[in-house]
Amino acid sequence: MSAGLVAAIFGCTGPALIIINGASEAGLSEQLITSWIFGIYVFGGLISLILGLYYKMPITGAWSIPGAVLVVGALADFEFSEMVGAFLAAGVLVLALGLTGLLPRLAAWLPVPIVMAMIAGALIRFATGVVDAGVSTPVIVIAAVVGYLLLTRFVRSVPGVVGALVFGIVASLATGAFGSTDADFALSAPQLVAPAFDVNAILAVAIPLAVLVIGAENAQATGVLMTEKYRPPVNAMTLISGVGGILASLFGGHNANIAGPMTAICSSEQAGENRDGRYVATVVNGILFALFGVFAGVAVALVSILPPTLIAAVAGLAMIGVLISAFRGAFGGTKFQTGAFAALVIAMSGVTIFNISAPLWALLGGVLVSLAVESKDFQAGADRRSEG
Repeated sequence: MSAGLVAAIFGCTGPALIIINGASEAGLSEQLITSWIFGIYVFGGLISLILGLYYKMPITGAWSIPGAVLVVGALADFEFSEMVGAFLAAGVLVLALGLTGLLPRLAAWLPVPIVMAMIAGALIRFATGVVDAGVSTPVIVIAAVVGYLLLTRFVRSVPGVVGALVFGIVASLATGAFGSTDADFALSAPQLVAPAFDVNAILAVAIPLAVLVIGAENAQATGVLMTEKYRPPVNAMTLISGVGGILASLFGGHNANIAGPMTAICSSEQAGENRDGRYVATVVNGILFALFGVFAGVAVALVSILPPTLIAAVAGLAMIGVLISAFRGAFGGTKFQTGAFAALVIAMSGVTIFNISAPLWALLGGVLVSLAVESKDFQAGADRRSEG
């Protein structure tokens, strides 16, 4: 139960700020932001409850943090209805891959190092954003960093991002940096959002988002479950991630899927020595996620009065673990290294060509570079699959 609580605290703090802050900067109304949060947390929580109780495994649902970064970055390029159409298309694509069994072929042409390098390149601006925020309001950001480091060093059972938020809020109160307290803390109902379909939005958002759900979240969750000696239902995990993406999009949410970091927390020894009982952590996490989604209106109102620099600092600190995993996945081996570096640089550049943003170009560029100079790595993978 405590592991499920820890996972929920992490998922409902720093990562949530990425969406709320990015959507606010893009001019979305509080009602739309609330509906977005409702979609991803409620359906993410339901995924945990369904798979956790059915399979008695800590298969935990949430939403993709790198996916949130991707879509927040694209909000300026498309109407929100077009973004919702892309969210829906991503869910359909993931579901189709699960139904058709084409997932292994996709994995063969999108090597993990290249996918992870794209994630690292897309997320790195959150890490540098901590430095930029520190220059603007050093007292608040230094306090947040100190809180993060203290909890990470001395209270490992609680996510460091919680310390960052608490210390940052105290510093904000001391310096009078809080915004207006006129925010509306009333509960607001989620709303259905009609999709509009745009080819550029599907290319720029839907395809990279589907790749992140499958290549980052589901793959990581599968890996950690196998490491803990579970036998995860890979196809069911893919199918429910597709369904979750479709349902979340109806409320403006970018996806609801199996979550790698949440599954890692709920399946570790932190969730108990008895592996057969660790699914309880997933159930607890699912309940708390769903409740957070139901009360999303209050969360959005609270965040609206926080200093922007504190939000930037907490969001960046929340990305540390994800970034380290991404860099390790990209450059921790010996294969596809040149392609991974190309994907990293392209994603970091933030380039937009033909109204298609950097993540898709990073994937394409990384694969093309690897095909040109590292074709032996593709061949080695094909040989292993044929032997299997």
